[in-house]
Amino acid sequence: MNTTQGMDISAEVQVALETGQPVVALESTIISHGMPYPQNFETAHSVENIIHEEGAVPATIAILEGRIKIGLS
Repeated sequence: MNTTQGMDISAEVQVALETGQPVVALESTIISHGMPYPQNFETAHSVENIIHEEGAVPATIAILEGRIKIGLS
């Protein structure tokens, strides 16, 4: 994980950025309060799978413990 000032970028997203692969930013709202559990996790996982199938890298973004996290797993 690449850690910069106030941000943590997952290894997968960092490699994609360095190699010019497309990266799709996703907000974490669907997980935190957009849908009830477990539908929220199932939907988020499904969306990430579709993005991978289309040749891009998903980068779900959230603020956790005061830091911006890019590329949740």
